[in-house]
Amino acid sequence: MQNLKDKLNWCLAKGKRMKAIPPNIQLSKEHIEKAKHNLKAADYNMQGGFDDWAVSQAYYAMYHSLLAILFRKGFESKNHECTINVIEYLIEMKQIDFGREDLMFIRATEQMTGKDAKSLREEFQYGTETKVNKMILQNLIHKSKEIVEKVDDLKYFFVIEG
Repeated sequence: MQNLKDKLNWCLAKGKRMKAIPPNIQLSKEHIEKAKHNLKAADYNMQGGFDDWAVSQAYYAMYHSLLAILFRKGFESKNHECTINVIEYLIEMKQIDFGREDLMFIRATEQMTGKDAKSLREEFQYGTETKVNKMILQNLIHKSKEIVEKVDDLKYFFVIEG
């Protein structure tokens, strides 16, 4: 637990990576809409043979979902790792009802590739490879859709009772 608290404090230090803000429902909704937009783009690019861009868009769909949670809870993040760490902290503190397995999928997609979704995105966004294993890509997009739908359900923004 202390390690998660230390990560939160590091992320909040000097407000460069992340800062506490008043909860912002409007920006939360806008990030969910951006996530849905990214899912449509991922589908479109996968159908068009742009698998590398579909990977990036699937990742960003999940990432914008996490940002939606953070804006609801009163955080603004400019750092991917901090976003994931703070979501993990909020889960651990029982401030949100979001599955740890979904967060771990974003962080560690190792059962498919040995890489997390973020690393996969970086590989295809910054590397030269354009083709992605179809099974991996379909699973990534399917899981991205599940995560966006879960976050779009308001129950994930409230404190767990009991």
